[in-house]
Amino acid sequence: MTDSTQHETPATDYFGLHIPLMNLMGLIPEAIEDGAARCRLPWREALTNSRGHVHGGTLMSVLDFTMSAAARGTRNNVGMATIDMNTSFLAPALGDLIVSARCLRLGKSIAFCEGEIHNASGELVAKSSATFKLVPQRPGGD
Repeated sequence: MTDSTQHETPATDYFGLHIPLMNLMGLIPEAIEDGAARCRLPWREALTNSRGHVHGGTLMSVLDFTMSAAARGTRNNVGMATIDMNTSFLAPALGDLIVSARCLRLGKSIAFCEGEIHNASGELVAKSSATFKLVPQRPGGD
């Protein structure tokens, strides 16, 4: 099926992966190492709720990606499937946001991670924890 409303957006490399949803949201990957990842989410009206704050679903999506990236680290041969995720929203998400995550424990098949979102002033906007199952990456790496 073809989406006639699709806009041409240059693909972003999400730490070695092609992730159309993160590209659509405009998430910008900034740094990755084994056990940690950081991204930036520029404010756009299309990401907001009726009050003009970045929507909670958007926040959860970028936290989910950034935490899974922290667990995957620099390895492109493994994917992450979210098993469980808990998110607390602590302040309205206004302006550009920084998403950071770290992997607390990485086992053979399960990873435990934490993530946070801060606004440009450094205020904590949201905090999350998640559990991921490690899965073989599809051929082609995306």
